[in-house]
Amino acid sequence: MSILGQPLGVQLLAEIWECDQGILNDVKAIEEIMVNAARKADAEIREVVFHRFEPQGVSGVVVISESHLTIHTWPELAYAAVDIFTCGDRVDPWVALESITQELNAEDANVMEISRGMKNLKRLRKNK
Repeated sequence: MSILGQPLGVQLLAEIWECDQGILNDVKAIEEIMVNAARKADAEIREVVFHRFEPQGVSGVVVISESHLTIHTWPELAYAAVDIFTCGDRVDPWVALESITQELNAEDANVMEISRGMKNLKRLRKNK
């Protein structure tokens, strides 16, 4: 439990498979998908940065007041790695992820949800 008794944030790490390869290599399309996902989740967008690699692939981040949405694509594998981190309880990261998977025409996705800002029973400590 955090000091507040609940997580400070939620992070979704998604492995998204069998996506539309053309979309995965289109920097403008990926940027639009990620910005739209942030809007659908009711996030407050602060900054948007996307880059297309040669010969293929796109990476980008949508910085939101509540944290971030990132994506890294491998068009040759029809795969995208997505990280959505939101703080507070106003923004629903699952709404954003659902939007992204739909817009990528994904056939499969594996997702791990992590509560951030929680104290665990087991933790690493520096030796003093």
